[in-house]
Amino acid sequence: MGDSSSSSSASYIRMVQHLIEKCLLFHMSKEECVEALSKHANIKPVITATVWAELEKENTEFFEAYSKNREESVMEMRTMQMIRTMLTRMASRDPDEDED
Repeated sequence: MGDSSSSSSASYIRMVQHLIEKCLLFHMSKEECVEALSKHANIKPVITATVWAELEKENTEFFEAYSKNREESVMEMRTMQMIRTMLTRMASRDPDEDED
């Protein structure tokens, strides 16, 4: 009986790992992934966080690169948003207004 239980636990962990990999494809942070799997797949946050931590241990270089890439993407998105905001403000400005 113990075999069946450990087999189903391993299967469950593989499923959580697979779902985490899907989160990674969507460039989600650990926190976003934990929240998404809790909300949409009914997986307890502690399970997702534990599996994520094990994946990080086994794939240190990947997660370091992933984290760096995510940070760069966030900065890029913020920059784009600032540019859009500036352009919108400039476009909505009265052209006859003084540019002091």
